[in-house]
Amino acid sequence: MTTTTPARGRRRAPSRMERAAGRAAAFQKPRVILALLLLLALTSVMLLDGYLRSEIGNDARVRDGAAYDKVPGRILDGGPLLTFDHGTARTQSVPDRTIVLTFDDGPTATWTPQVLKVLEENDVDATFFMVGSMISRYPGVVKSLVKQGNEVGIHTFTHVDLSYQSAARLQRELKQTQLALAGAAGVTTTLFRAPYSSEIDAVDNYSWPVYQEIGDLGYTSVFVDTDSDDWKKPGVSKIVRWATPKKNKGAIVLMHDAGGDRSQTISALGTYIKKMKAKGYTFTTVSGAQAMLNGNRSGVGRQSGSAGAGAGASAGAGTGGTGAAQAAQHQAAGATLYEGRALVYAVAVAEWVVPALSWFLLVVGVAVMGRFGMMLILARRHHRQRNRGRGKGGRGGGRFSWGPAVTRPVSVIVPAYNEKECIANTLRSLAKSTHPIEIVVVDDGSDDHTSEIAESLGMPNVRVVRQENAGKPAALNNGVRTARHDIVVMMDGDTVFEPDAVHQLVQPFADPEIGAVAGNAKVGNRTTLIGAWQHIEYVMGFNLDRRMYDLLRCMPTIPGAIGAFRRDAVLGVGGMSEDTLAEDTDITIALHRAGWRVVYQEHARAWTEAPGSFRQLWSQRYRWSYGTMQALWKHRKSLTDKGPSGRFGRVGMPLVVLFQIVTPVFAPLIDVFTGYSMIFVDFRAALLAWLAVLAVQLICAAYAFRLDREKYRYLAMLPVQQLAYRQMMYLVLIHSCVTALTGGRLRWQKLKRTGEVGTPAGAGR
Repeated sequence: MTTTTPARGRRRAPSRMERAAGRAAAFQKPRVILALLLLLALTSVMLLDGYLRSEIGNDARVRDGAAYDKVPGRILDGGPLLTFDHGTARTQSVPDRTIVLTFDDGPTATWTPQVLKVLEENDVDATFFMVGSMISRYPGVVKSLVKQGNEVGIHTFTHVDLSYQSAARLQRELKQTQLALAGAAGVTTTLFRAPYSSEIDAVDNYSWPVYQEIGDLGYTSVFVDTDSDDWKKPGVSKIVRWATPKKNKGAIVLMHDAGGDRSQTISALGTYIKKMKAKGYTFTTVSGAQAMLNGNRSGVGRQSGSAGAGAGASAGAGTGGTGAAQAAQHQAAGATLYEGRALVYAVAVAEWVVPALSWFLLVVGVAVMGRFGMMLILARRHHRQRNRGRGKGGRGGGRFSWGPAVTRPVSVIVPAYNEKECIANTLRSLAKSTHPIEIVVVDDGSDDHTSEIAESLGMPNVRVVRQENAGKPAALNNGVRTARHDIVVMMDGDTVFEPDAVHQLVQPFADPEIGAVAGNAKVGNRTTLIGAWQHIEYVMGFNLDRRMYDLLRCMPTIPGAIGAFRRDAVLGVGGMSEDTLAEDTDITIALHRAGWRVVYQEHARAWTEAPGSFRQLWSQRYRWSYGTMQALWKHRKSLTDKGPSGRFGRVGMPLVVLFQIVTPVFAPLIDVFTGYSMIFVDFRAALLAWLAVLAVQLICAAYAFRLDREKYRYLAMLPVQQLAYRQMMYLVLIHSCVTALTGGRLRWQKLKRTGEVGTPAGAGR
């Protein structure tokens, strides 16, 4: 029998679909690019954070005991201040009874402010040789330091031994640190101290060329006269004693404001300053000492007991080097200033984003593991409950039953659009049904003779209804309206039912509270790699989930491949809606909100043809993901529904949002963190963590395969699926989120079919 029905509903002409499709197509590529750019941006933030923490590009080599025969003797015997004038090296020593306090490896948010407080209390300025990565992380500390009248110098950006580095790395270390200084305090500097350096007589054949190159760039290399060795934490008295120069000589003194617990340094600093002042020593900066050597003693430091000295030193504070005590500093301007600010802002973002993401991903990871545990427990309970007494003659607590057997005829609706490859197999499988059925084929404007093929089979219980192309929801609604029975089974035009599928599917309707039933969809074309991956996903991800949601009474989706509904229930909620692309999720949530119960019938099996290419798979899952978001947004008020009808909003929607949207969206970051850790942090620990998660997934998958009586050999592909297929699904979801945020729309998409799914026996199980 053939019936022709015009398109009904809000969409009266296919031109609207065509216009929507055109707009969607125009936005597809930009959205994919935007999704990838978001992931790239987050990866870049991680890499920046890792670089700042010396997890990336770190070179821990430190040279020791090298020869020094190529270093001029006058340099090795000279003072701690090394400069170059037109290639000629020159050293200077600090004047007698003069102390230049220097602090290395900072700044830090903990110890540097305490050092500054002690210096301020004692009217003393110091020179801080700072690491660029630390400057960019604590710009506020640097700004306060400079404003107080102290001087800054470069200690490289990543604290590496420059004697092992290339000329390009040397230039980069200097430039990046200058940019960090410019961004933090608006200054640059000409003072430099190499990491792991000490007294000038330690210069060797490998480091000497480095100092020559640095000198040619206009820097003054600053060594030390006395080392407090405070990093050894020897105690306050030893730090004070070791920092004291002999015979009233002047000295550049080394202390640290970073690199570990510096509480002894803080305690020793005040004592040391008071001791040296009592001996008549002057405290100044490196620039102040150089000014004194050049005969300029104005504003170079704070004399012991002199009230005017402090004012003189403060005169240059915060001015980028207008005072002699800060003469090595210069006001940053132009590109250097703006690039520096950009660096500081980028680091601030990284400093906030990476820890926040780490904690968030930890929470997500715990939630995912909890979900795995909940799935296993509830799936086992569901299986034991629904299979109680099967094959045991009713023993063990009685055979499970939905109620009196449902034997009355039902209507099977087959929406079809250009299904010439599959429609014959679909209808032949229905012809073998053990349950009385009528078949309603709704031809949605096919142009490949789908309806003619259906009619040519000569099946007496098949009716073909033709309509203008209006989309799958309209085709299903047309089928529901023309159905003759009170129970309607909906399926896809490429799906093959097992003989008892319809009978098993409708048995739950013996319970009058049940308004819809989800069947067990199987991948028929599982012989290919992409098909096998989808097979694992269907068994583990979909069917195991449905067992859990069934017991929780919040089933989110009845699969379009196999589902059954009370006809009155469908009509009561307005039929299949065109508001979303996931009409199956939309109708399922609507039924929940109408007070109906939705269950899963694992014994009703259907075999569907999954996408055979990555392009088709992306298209299908993109529509599913985006449609699910649309459906959840449409039914967002279910969160406030009361009574049984609000159970989905209270339980189902939070679970779906958390585990089908939020978790997968951030899952790529977990993989990025894992890959980052393997490459830059601890390969073994990261690999073991990844293998542990894989083992949990394998256990869940194996149990799901056991419940569905599937062959375990497909699980061998699970590790590869985690590395390739899963990433694609995550990108699809991110793409869908971007589409949702930008307000795009898609149409019902038609996938290319091959018709290779025939009878269940040939499905490749």
